[in-house]
Amino acid sequence: MLDAVAREEQVRPGFANDRLRAGARLPAAPAAGRRALLRACRPRQWSKNLLVLAAPAAAGVIDRPEVAAQVVGAFVVLCLLSSATYLVNDVRDRDQDRLHARKRLRPIAAGELSPAAALRSAAVLALLGVGLATAIDPKLGVLGFGYLALTASYSVWLRNVMVLDILAIAAGFVLRALAGGIATDIYLSRWFVIVTACCAIFLVAAKRYAELRSRSAATITRATLARYSPRALTLTLASAALIASVAYTSWAFTRPSHLLWYGLSIAPFVLWLARYARLVRAGVGEAPEELILHDRTLLVLSAVWAALFLGGVYVGH
Repeated sequence: MLDAVAREEQVRPGFANDRLRAGARLPAAPAAGRRALLRACRPRQWSKNLLVLAAPAAAGVIDRPEVAAQVVGAFVVLCLLSSATYLVNDVRDRDQDRLHARKRLRPIAAGELSPAAALRSAAVLALLGVGLATAIDPKLGVLGFGYLALTASYSVWLRNVMVLDILAIAAGFVLRALAGGIATDIYLSRWFVIVTACCAIFLVAAKRYAELRSRSAATITRATLARYSPRALTLTLASAALIASVAYTSWAFTRPSHLLWYGLSIAPFVLWLARYARLVRAGVGEAPEELILHDRTLLVLSAVWAALFLGGVYVGH
């Protein structure tokens, strides 16, 4: 019996050390969960929400402190709402994502974040987003609710309907731009809406074209993708770019002042669309934000256009 007690005492220290080592690792689990949740919210995609800057920047009031604060608030609102929709979509698409070369690494598809935790987080983000939007301006709260309704409709139905799937995503970009105007109480001209809508359709059609080219018929997982043809998407790209260019040119040449600045900004605007279309035809464009941020020509054209456009807005004011 004494020998048994002695053996037990010899085992306990090692057992205790094991428990201490295990306990030391416990805090890492919640931290890993938080990191997985943050990645599932897709912070890289938040750059799309910078569209809230468009209306106040075009109006020349972005430098006013109260306007800047409202724009920041609108940006945070859209980050919360868009992340909520990403979480819901990833829960819905987790089985398909596991078959995709890149999407299988998303936290929910990879099993790093449970569907239940993702949906709970999505609900919290959606409530926070709509609440903050309403606090900034009740009309912004309505827009935020409309954004959630649009994305929910896309997830459940519109994503499976050819053409409507492109229009639904493009409408999300337009709502982002409208949010900046609503939050700051700035009038949005029809030219602003037309150019924004056409550029959004251009980018979404380009993404579909790139997705279609990168997959064979046997590996296509998006329901509507197989129904598109490269020719139809090319026509959509060309039409959206043409209408956007005509609308932007019409807007530029109807400005009451600083016509030279706005007129010169037409060239980089059109060249940007042409460069992007060429890159897409070459086989890239599945991730628009990565393409825009990594192609030097696009970056240079963006900088030149921004300089000319802002010159027209602020020079002489």
